Amino acid sequence: MKIIGLTGGIGSGKSKVLNEFKSFGVTCYEADKVAKKLMINDQDLTNKIKSIFGSDVYHGNELDRNKLANLVFNDETKLASLNAIVHPRVVSDFKLFTSKQKVPYVIKEAAILIESGAYKNCDLIILVTAPKSDRLKRVIKRDGISEKDVMDRMRSQWEDEKKIPFADFVIENNDWDKTKLQIEKIYHLLSS
Repeated sequence: MKIIGLTGGIGSGKSKVLNEFKSFGVTCYEADKVAKKLMINDQDLTNKIKSIFGSDVYHGNELDRNKLANLVFNDETKLASLNAIVHPRVVSDFKLFTSKQKVPYVIKEAAILIESGAYKNCDLIILVTAPKSDRLKRVIKRDGISEKDVMDRMRSQWEDEKKIPFADFVIENNDWDKTKLQIEKIYHLLSS
């Protein structure tokens, strides 16, 4: 079974692109969503996060995502610490997920697939790009956070230009009709 990595910077539209692949019946794994679930449901992981970032990043069993984001997206060391404890759990979960699949390929979506080095475990990489101004507007609208907070998160990710050399396919997502045509073309190439 092939592993197809799907990545893109915050606000690039990678989730929308992933949903389009899902509409074709492609088996998909959303690493970022799984990480969020594990940070709430995995007691060992929760305890590690509390010990590093303080128990006040949780309210009962709920993770205060904004508080944690403000801590890690302004401090590379803290972000690296968070990734160092969360990523191994996601890797284990993904191995379990793929062991249960009987399909020619799965798409693994992850925001920092390239930055984290996880791209090395993929057979092909799809990169979703979009103009920074579009990405900024999308995230402010979607998450209801300030422009500064979005820019802090963007700075923690590589620029598209740095990621493009790692990609086998680049989807430019600035016109949805054209984006859908690019997705369809890649889907047919992967499925042939």
